[in-house]
Amino acid sequence: MWTYNKVLEYPINIKCSNPTLAKFIISQYGGPDGELGASLRYLSQRFNMPDQKSKAILNDIGTEELAP
Repeated sequence: MWTYNKVLEYPINIKCSNPTLAKFIISQYGGPDGELGASLRYLSQRFNMPDQKSKAILNDIGTEELAP
């Protein structure tokens, strides 16, 4: 039914690796202060908002943080 091809959309060639920069980039995406953490905080805080306008704003911000 589904086939999975492990191929990059745009081929890349890494000539020299930089582990320090890679660690920094990974922390920005998935670390405690990264994009994923921020979006989940916005989306979880929307459940405690008293009015619909506040919920809608936090929902929009949280989903925008998830967008690439």
